[in-house]
Amino acid sequence: MDPEITSARQAGHDPRVLAFGRLQGAANRLEYLLGRALERECGITHLMYEVLLIVGRAGSDGLTMRSIAQEQVLTTGGATRLVDRMTALGLVTRTASPRDGRVQLVRLTSHGEETTVRASRLHVENIEQFFFRPLPPEHRERFAEDLRVLSHFARDALPRLR
Repeated sequence: MDPEITSARQAGHDPRVLAFGRLQGAANRLEYLLGRALERECGITHLMYEVLLIVGRAGSDGLTMRSIAQEQVLTTGGATRLVDRMTALGLVTRTASPRDGRVQLVRLTSHGEETTVRASRLHVENIEQFFFRPLPPEHRERFAEDLRVLSHFARDALPRLR
């Protein structure tokens, strides 16, 4: 704990608290703008889009439910419910692993592949407009790298799912 903070007013003006609040506020607003566009144009939530991306990266091997949960900071039950909704939409399939029948592997369907490509084209346009364009061009690459470092540090600090 920081002994320098002795009042709520002081806490509210602390540059570290303000910086994190701005990051959180920007993330929330961007999530709203970009997530609504995905829902409106592609019929999927932003979380579904993120799962399509990580499953797509896994290729034909597929991805376990535990891996999806860990990557998206979900419980395994939450990941299962999400994948069930995605299966109902025809975006992914779930099949038993040939190595361990208790493990379910998630793979993209052809509709899931097409949706990922269509959603990615829209998402990249919106990322350019709302995420990169407001920043000076000479800061964009460093900013993206700093976010990667923060994301990996936070991911590694989380407890692993069992």
